[in-house]
Amino acid sequence: MAEKVRRFGVGYALAPKKQQSFIQDSLVELARSRGIDLVRIDTERELADQGPFDCVLHKLYGEDWRRQLEAFRVKNPNAVIVDSPEAIEQLHNRISMLQVVSELKIEHESDTFGIPKQIVIYDKETLFDRPAWEGLKFPVIAKPLVADGSAKSHKMALVFNHEGLNNLKPPIVLQEFVNHGGVIFKVYVVGGYVKCVKRKSLPDVSEEEKLGSLDGLLSFSQVSNLATNERTDDKYYKMMHLDDTEMPPQSFITDIARGLQRGLKLNLFNFDVIRDARFGNRYLIIDINYFPGYAKMPGYETILTDFFCDMVQKKEEGGVEKTGLESYAALSCDKEVRKTLSNDGDDGAVLNIEEENPIQV
Repeated sequence: MAEKVRRFGVGYALAPKKQQSFIQDSLVELARSRGIDLVRIDTERELADQGPFDCVLHKLYGEDWRRQLEAFRVKNPNAVIVDSPEAIEQLHNRISMLQVVSELKIEHESDTFGIPKQIVIYDKETLFDRPAWEGLKFPVIAKPLVADGSAKSHKMALVFNHEGLNNLKPPIVLQEFVNHGGVIFKVYVVGGYVKCVKRKSLPDVSEEEKLGSLDGLLSFSQVSNLATNERTDDKYYKMMHLDDTEMPPQSFITDIARGLQRGLKLNLFNFDVIRDARFGNRYLIIDINYFPGYAKMPGYETILTDFFCDMVQKKEEGGVEKTGLESYAALSCDKEVRKTLSNDGDDGAVLNIEEENPIQV
């Protein structure tokens, strides 16, 4: 009599829009063929009363959900939760999200990295207090302090002068805009898998142009719409030189990704990187997002299925902390070692990543 094959359950709790884009038939079928059953968690019932789950994948927030995750963890101490609410919460604040970057200790023979100059403005009085701006120069990007994935958190603006500050509503983060050749590098992390793609970004701003007559401020939705329309024009693509843009060194980006993963204690995230036009070897990390829109990434089904297998396999083997951060090689359920790095220069403009501002600089 044939031995019964062990199957693993991965429960997922996602908002409707996220569930629709991420849990596609192609992912479900591939995971099933590898011994992984993806099961929707009923958010109308207590999590601890559902399952059994070897792993819980989630992107829900709130105190009640935290309570449910903790109750599930107590009842199922060997289950893996991806990721911990405490770790995810770091990315809900645009200051704390980048703090870990400053703490990274990574040496590279020729390239350096950091974050742009930025300050937090909590009230209107500070907003117009010029001494508080010491060291920060226009133009700046105004971003809401809270980055919880809501529509409000994506409302950003490019501010060219003090007059442009009148329409801003604190609390906000003012981040110095750095010319970067109109190209942004988006680095996707899934457990041990790292992929870097390049996408269109805000164009460089010169003293003469200032993007035309702007009354001191231009919202991101306006810039985004302008860029979208212009992208149909071959001249625009040639002007931005996206195809000719050199990708960052693979080893350099991978080291940063692993450092962020250890510091943040997260498995699923992406981060945005720009190359400072003033220094060809200087890179700035400007944003980090939890559980981005992986579904439009080519081959996402294999990448995520490998990740699920890695999580449940390490759970079975024991001795690995429940964040799943001990290994950087994504093992499939049949112990086949998969490729962990891709930095092929794919034009990320085709990704159209969901739940992200198309231009986040």
